Amino acid sequence: MEHGIQSALAEAEAALHCSGVPCSSGFAGFRGKAEQLTDRLCEALFPAFSPAPASQGESLSASAALLSSCLQAVLPDPRQASSVCRSFIGGLAAVQRRLGTDLAAAFRGDPAARSEAEVVLCYPGFRAVAVYRLAHELLLLGVPLLPRVMTEYAHRLTGIDIHPGAVIGDAFFIDHGTGVVIGETTTIGHDVKLYQHVTLGAKSFDLLPDGSPVKGIKRHPDIGDFVVIYAGATILGGDTRIGSHCVIGGNVWLTHSVPAGKTVLARAAVTEAALIRDRLAVPPLDSAML
Repeated sequence: MEHGIQSALAEAEAALHCSGVPCSSGFAGFRGKAEQLTDRLCEALFPAFSPAPASQGESLSASAALLSSCLQAVLPDPRQASSVCRSFIGGLAAVQRRLGTDLAAAFRGDPAARSEAEVVLCYPGFRAVAVYRLAHELLLLGVPLLPRVMTEYAHRLTGIDIHPGAVIGDAFFIDHGTGVVIGETTTIGHDVKLYQHVTLGAKSFDLLPDGSPVKGIKRHPDIGDFVVIYAGATILGGDTRIGSHCVIGGNVWLTHSVPAGKTVLARAAVTEAALIRDRLAVPPLDSAML
């Protein structure tokens, strides 16, 4: 891959120098280019994503040209665009290595997976994580808008919504995936596994005097290493910390921290429901149904 990266860098530099200044057409066609860029990058990292035969070098060259075009729309300084392009393309090998840990985690973590190629071609969770990792790198390089367009494209394709600002460790696996939401200020450790319809979200928002939410603050939970979160669990709040080696059961609702090594099950909600049962005048919950 390294040789292909060098060729792609040269082509990106040529495209940026030829343009000279940011394009004057604003964001016309920007989303389409961003989506094409996302596809080409995934194909360059994992050729099995490609719908047609293409060499890794061809995918890298196409990626570099599309990235150059997208950066012209969002970065006013051509020198900054050139620097970002070089840094991003040059770092793709490291992104590929990190995604290799995600691929291994998916194959190891799902008994239905018969090969790593099956994971690449068939698992929406892996596709969403691949796009997230690429978009996150662009965000770290100070690129506005483009990372969000990329992850929203993956959201549309997979039903998995990962904000590019989230910080996610190695060997991350989303099984099945539909309905997963991971908020902007979430942090996730290494070797974490999520199932479908998991939400790592915000509990509430601090508001400005005009009623609009305060931006740029910690709003989403922190998840430790070696955590498993089962389907339908909702974990909210910037102060919420799930310790390493925890298991969070299906349909659990959490707005408080959990110490390392604990298992949390939905039937714990029976205790809380009993406290408000009389006030609500509803029949008691049947723990066998939880």
